Amino acid sequence: MIQLSIKGALGCSLLTMFAPAGTMAQKLPDKPNILIIITDQQSSESLSYNIGNKHLNTPNMDYLAKHGISFTNAYCANPLSVPSRSSMFTGRYPHELGIQTNDEKKIDPKEFPTFGKIFEKAGYETGYVGKWHLPFDIKDTESQGFHYTKNNKSNGVDSLIPGSAIKFLKTRRDKPFLLVASFVNPHNICEWARGQNLPDGNVGKPPSADQCPPLRLNHAVSRNETDIMQTLRESYQASSLFPVSGFSDKKWRQYIWTYYRMIEKVDGEIGKILSALRESGLDKNTIIVFLSDHGDCQGAHLWNQKTVFFEEASKVPFIISFYGLKAGKSEYLVQTGIDLMPTLCDLAGIILKRQLPGISLKQIITTGSSNLNREYIVVSDKPVQGDTVNGYKPQPEGRMLRNKKFKYWIYSEGKQRETLYDLVNDPGEMVNLSMDPKFKSELENCRKELTEWAEKYTDPFIRYMLK
Repeated sequence: MIQLSIKGALGCSLLTMFAPAGTMAQKLPDKPNILIIITDQQSSESLSYNIGNKHLNTPNMDYLAKHGISFTNAYCANPLSVPSRSSMFTGRYPHELGIQTNDEKKIDPKEFPTFGKIFEKAGYETGYVGKWHLPFDIKDTESQGFHYTKNNKSNGVDSLIPGSAIKFLKTRRDKPFLLVASFVNPHNICEWARGQNLPDGNVGKPPSADQCPPLRLNHAVSRNETDIMQTLRESYQASSLFPVSGFSDKKWRQYIWTYYRMIEKVDGEIGKILSALRESGLDKNTIIVFLSDHGDCQGAHLWNQKTVFFEEASKVPFIISFYGLKAGKSEYLVQTGIDLMPTLCDLAGIILKRQLPGISLKQIITTGSSNLNREYIVVSDKPVQGDTVNGYKPQPEGRMLRNKKFKYWIYSEGKQRETLYDLVNDPGEMVNLSMDPKFKSELENCRKELTEWAEKYTDPFIRYMLK
């Protein structure tokens, strides 16, 4: 089962998987309600809709997938919470915002308005319940745009979110609404790996390893791995934040079991909101967006948590669901950080006053096809949470390019700074091809595309690519 799930999730084919003639059963209303559901640290394939229910059962997420469009090649802007969320809520790249890590930096809401503010100006009532982790002052509702805010701590709030969301949904209003429900789980897997108490409640003791999901097929280190990736792994595993260097295969299997229980736990909370939406009749006029800010490696290449460019960390679930929509899957390349805002605004009939780098996915959602030819998307990161190893603390900045067949990334540190994977023939990212002369032309093409992107969006990281 896991073998099939990994292969399917990582892209066994680049042919379209769209259901025939995916069309709306009814025309989109001029001002639909919008409900955005965010989980924290959930990998793209981690729904039973994708991998079957032998090890994982997510009926509520599956419901959205069965009544919506699933984007199977959706990547976050940066596989870390604050830069990813900052990008999602402003429609700008992390380098434009100056945010690549989980620091406490605030950004100017006038220069980088949230979609909450944009929808508010368009006549929507706005709400945000759950984990915040955004570079805006949540108390300054006038500038950040969300006027109903509840349960905005970083941990221990998931059980409170449905009640606050339902209260917002039951409020009588004569305006459309935009509501964000931002959950913490399965992020609690970080605390579990450290042997800490789980802020959002226990999920049970793992059974013996033979009763747990198998190891991921890409559990081993990639062949021809670069020195910077080796150094980063050593640095992170030396930190108390990532104490997995001594994990046995049995422990990793229990890690995956626990991770799945956390996903099921948050799925249950999501179900409460969806039930209230249906019972109120609001589901007939509400577009539901489901996504995560980033994934979790789950032992892939001996990594846990996020931060790195591997598929498990950077690829996320992204589903858009609407009453009467014919369900399907699209392999269109999506970068959720820049594409979410233009898509939401287009679906709501809101015209953006300024040009943003992303693409509206409305045409794909409503017709099942698009005349927009996107050759690649770009993701960034800056792994800084490791410890000093042998007198050196790596803190490289990186850029990843994903085109229709290959994934390429480059870091600002290391003797070997480049990695190249053929995701069609090597979906588990097991063989780095960047030093293979047979793939010289593909490597040079990825360099060309990334340089082209950096020049277009004025990314100062280009200086590392031109060395």
